[in-house]
Amino acid sequence: MSSRGIIAVVLVTLGIVVLAYSGITFRTRGEPIDIGPVHLETTQRHFIPPVVGAIALVGGLVLLVVGNKKD
Repeated sequence: MSSRGIIAVVLVTLGIVVLAYSGITFRTRGEPIDIGPVHLETTQRHFIPPVVGAIALVGGLVLLVVGNKKD
């Protein structure tokens, strides 16, 4: 399988997962805050909307169709 085919399969899979969960939320570590003797850890919340999943799904399908056509 070519690299184009692998990328297409990954995009389709990720698109389906994002659409199935109605978007994905994940957290990353933020900047730690030191206020005197108190040390606070922060987190940042990120959201991947379903629109991004739909775009990935369509893009993967287009790559699969274009990859299968032979001139």
